[in-house]
Amino acid sequence: MNFIKNNKKKLIIFLSILSCFVLIFVCTKSFGMQHYYNLNFSTGLVTASKLNVRSGPGTAYSVVTTVNKGEYVRVFAGVGSWYIVQVEGDYVGAVSQKYIKPIYPNTGSSGGTGGSSGSGSSSSGESGSNSSNTASLTADELETFNLINQERNKNGLASLKIDAEVQRVARIKAQDLVNNNYFAHESPTYGTPFNMLKNFGISYKSAGENLAGNSSNSGAVNAWMNSSGHRANILNSSYNYTGLAVVSSPKYGKIYVQMFIGR
Repeated sequence: MNFIKNNKKKLIIFLSILSCFVLIFVCTKSFGMQHYYNLNFSTGLVTASKLNVRSGPGTAYSVVTTVNKGEYVRVFAGVGSWYIVQVEGDYVGAVSQKYIKPIYPNTGSSGGTGGSSGSGSSSSGESGSNSSNTASLTADELETFNLINQERNKNGLASLKIDAEVQRVARIKAQDLVNNNYFAHESPTYGTPFNMLKNFGISYKSAGENLAGNSSNSGAVNAWMNSSGHRANILNSSYNYTGLAVVSSPKYGKIYVQMFIGR
């Protein structure tokens, strides 16, 4: 009888110890993180026909969005054989390095010849050349500029003023879009709109950019006003100066670049 009791006690002790090990095994998770490394470029060209942007650096991670061949992406860093990127729509994720061609931009601060939206801010100072003079605008630019201000006025906002230097940069960006056959905020030549403004010596407190490809000025403005991101830039009360370029495009008819700044 004592033998049976002793064996029962041993069995209970054994099962208790085993359950503890099982509990520890189930509740313990391993955790790993790959180190990132810096890159000597910030723009990449997509070479795959359709490239998945994933939530992490590996095919086991879910797909956040996709980008198409010929599009440009902003590249932040490398993780293993993956790049961490930002793509149109402000999605951030990871893409395989195999399908990204690094673009090494011209690092000069000037150069070049004269529906996508982006916005941002900077702590730059308040100096700069301001002008409300529209005499330098082409007929297309003036019509588009007036249509934009009509939309602002209808929503109780003050009209934007033309800044001569921002106007010059917008024209350079528009021609860059045509010359290099891309459609994105980040230029392979000049980088982001914010870097471009800074490199051309333009200071601001806030800034944004709208892009469009359209055959008519009213069509471009209507498309912007029917898109939440573009509309938000147009109706942003912190912007008071702009540059608006319209250039001919063999692909779209016309390319529109509007840069906004607030001072």
